[in-house]
Amino acid sequence: MRTCSTLIFAVLLSLGSFVSAGWAGGMLEIAELLAHPEQYDHQDVVVTGKVTNVQLATNRQGQPAYGFLLQDQAGTLKVVSLGQVEVREGDQVIVEGVFSRLRQAGRTIVYNEIKALSVKPLSRLNPDLVG
Repeated sequence: MRTCSTLIFAVLLSLGSFVSAGWAGGMLEIAELLAHPEQYDHQDVVVTGKVTNVQLATNRQGQPAYGFLLQDQAGTLKVVSLGQVEVREGDQVIVEGVFSRLRQAGRTIVYNEIKALSVKPLSRLNPDLVG
């Protein structure tokens, strides 16, 4: 029996266009990002997990944006993205984006955040590919 990460990686390989051409590092576990944030700082990453705490926002240019916490059994990351929210509480998603171990927003420091380029709910992927 394959693990969930193995299945998700197989789906990503079969979808090809989902993952940018420059991404070759494989899917990461949240635990790996949290254990070695300096190694992945400002790097493209792909992770999977469950969406919690969805929050809508508007950026400084007035564009719609949103953020949420991405959780798995090992930990939690913050994800931010431009555009209309396409995920709901409890969705299992694959996030492709740029990881930052810390970012200063005014007087606030945000740790372990992914600026998402793509957020895809697993429920929208082809179920024949998932198994």
